[in-house]
Amino acid sequence: MLEISSPQFNREEVEKKVYSLKIINTPKAAKILAYWLVGILLFLFICLFLPWQQNVEGSGSVTALAPADRPQEVNSAIAGRIKVWKVQEGQFVKKGDTLLVLEEIKTDYFDPELLQRLNEQLDAKEQGIEANKSKISALNSLIQARQSGLQLSLQKARNKFLQAQLKVTIDSAEFEAEKVNLQIAERQFASYDEMYKADDQGEIPLISRTEWEKRRQKLQEVRAKVVGQRNKYLVSQNELINTRIQLNSLEAEYADKIAKAQSDLGSSQATLADKQGSLSKLKNYYNNLRIRNQQYNVLAPQNGYVVKALKSGVGETIKESDAVCTIQPDNPGKAVELYVKAMNVPLLSIGRHVRLEFDGWPALQVTGWPSVAVGTFGGKIQVIDYVNSKDGEYRILVVPEKNEPWPDQLRLGSGVYGWVMLDDVPVWFELWRQLNGFPPSLYKEPGNEKEKDKKSGQKIKIKVK
Repeated sequence: MLEISSPQFNREEVEKKVYSLKIINTPKAAKILAYWLVGILLFLFICLFLPWQQNVEGSGSVTALAPADRPQEVNSAIAGRIKVWKVQEGQFVKKGDTLLVLEEIKTDYFDPELLQRLNEQLDAKEQGIEANKSKISALNSLIQARQSGLQLSLQKARNKFLQAQLKVTIDSAEFEAEKVNLQIAERQFASYDEMYKADDQGEIPLISRTEWEKRRQKLQEVRAKVVGQRNKYLVSQNELINTRIQLNSLEAEYADKIAKAQSDLGSSQATLADKQGSLSKLKNYYNNLRIRNQQYNVLAPQNGYVVKALKSGVGETIKESDAVCTIQPDNPGKAVELYVKAMNVPLLSIGRHVRLEFDGWPALQVTGWPSVAVGTFGGKIQVIDYVNSKDGEYRILVVPEKNEPWPDQLRLGSGVYGWVMLDDVPVWFELWRQLNGFPPSLYKEPGNEKEKDKKSGQKIKIKVK
């Protein structure tokens, strides 16, 4: 056989002997690295299309949902000097327990029997008022009696005036009758006088002198009756005038008496009103003093823990409305107040899910994938403020969700970091948004909270313990 073809050779042995071949050959580690880089880039590229949940970040602290459950300062209603403290800081107190006792520092209230003396003054005022009321009642009775007497007297005077009128009428008729009788008597006397004068002419008189004198005497009697009746008529007229004057003067007299009684009544009523005003003012002062005496013991407004004494020592003087200590109500309904930027507020709505990280609880939060977070707690938005709170940020209140209770060891004031979870977007969109500084986006505009409340007819209910 002819050995024309090249002989067989070992590649590995050749590469070991030829150094240049070693240099141009691709290292095995580089290939492995290339595979890894390609795999990582491929993985990252695939990750760009994974869903990412957008969120709005905020920080804040633990608080109470109900205002009555938040820490409160206990104030003194009166000025005084601390006599004794009844509690210690950190002690649990019940509603109505005495926190401290004050003693008086104002000279107006130093008298220990001041209430008793005021009570005596009240009794004296009330007795004076009762006497004044009796006087007013008597004056009312007097006015009624005088008004009744006026009516009776007026009726009596009117009757008397009517009688006088009738008497004038009768006397006038009798006077006219006497005047007629006088005319008749004068005619008769004239006839008798002619018959008697016939004797002077030498004739025999027709009547005797005695008869003539009788007629003359009768004429005189009739004349006397006319004069008497005229005088009687004039007297009747004067009596009528007097009764009319008496009737008019009677009204004026009683009007004066009634006006004087009404004036006395008005003065008595004014005095009564003044006394009642003084009594009311004295009662007000008495009740204020009685309530003030109850304010010497500063009481706990509700069940809770004494957090801090703001006034220390015995003998320290405090003013009205000064805070003496701080109380944290027992078992408050916890909530978290987070502060978010104004630009993110339009993205929020009541009921949005929130992830929370509390100070003191180790947590790992992957904001885009809350399902893989460790040590965080869930919540939902309960309140969104309508005005900014501080530094242009808005406050939101977050309450626990039913299926994710918060730790019992949480204390009010603890720091919190939270994320309000929004809609899902691809990872590449989130990276693009972050690089451009755009805010998170939503598929649809959040509903108006006011319209939701009106439509549903539901209001946020806060349970005050």
